Amino acid sequence: MLKIGVLGTGHLGKIHLKCIQLAQETYELVGFFDPDDKTAQQIAETFGIKRFEHLNELLEAVDVVDIVTPTTTHFALASQAIRAGKHIFIEKPLTRTIEEAEALVALSHQHGIKVQVGHVERFNPALLALEDMQLDPMFIEAHRLAVFNPRGTDVSVILDLMIHDLDIVLSMVKSPVKFISASGVVVVSDSPDIANARIEFENGCVANLTASRI
Repeated sequence: MLKIGVLGTGHLGKIHLKCIQLAQETYELVGFFDPDDKTAQQIAETFGIKRFEHLNELLEAVDVVDIVTPTTTHFALASQAIRAGKHIFIEKPLTRTIEEAEALVALSHQHGIKVQVGHVERFNPALLALEDMQLDPMFIEAHRLAVFNPRGTDVSVILDLMIHDLDIVLSMVKSPVKFISASGVVVVSDSPDIANARIEFENGCVANLTASRI
């Protein structure tokens, strides 16, 4: 049984805590780390689990960390966990920039650490049902629309919502990307809230993706 700790107990963090508690045969939920005293007190009382006031103390007590914090903190927290020899489950997007992501992947290889990113849509039963089918898609259309929630606005709608469809498309189309044309519009936050991307692959497949969080 793996000892696991959760970093971040906001909206998604609470969901992760519930899921981990349902997997008691696999994980021992040791506790959580959240710098917000009010939130931490509420979580400790609601879930009956220990709050670690210092990240280092939690890292010393676990085998695995589940990182469910704002994207802007992912790189720093994941780097610290990797250097401490802890395996990681980290919410998408992996990091804020490609450069941070590449550095984090390199660091995980250097320390022999397993990192799983929360691209949960790839494990949707509808997609899992397609695994044994020899598909060769040539046109894909996807619309992912959501009501506005300030929680995800630390990144653009591409990294917040469209990232799921990008991951699905890249896992289904077995061909290199040939050309991308895209546009995005800032409406209510500081980064694009609506975006559209047309992705052309070398085998002729075309994917047209739209995402909106307003």
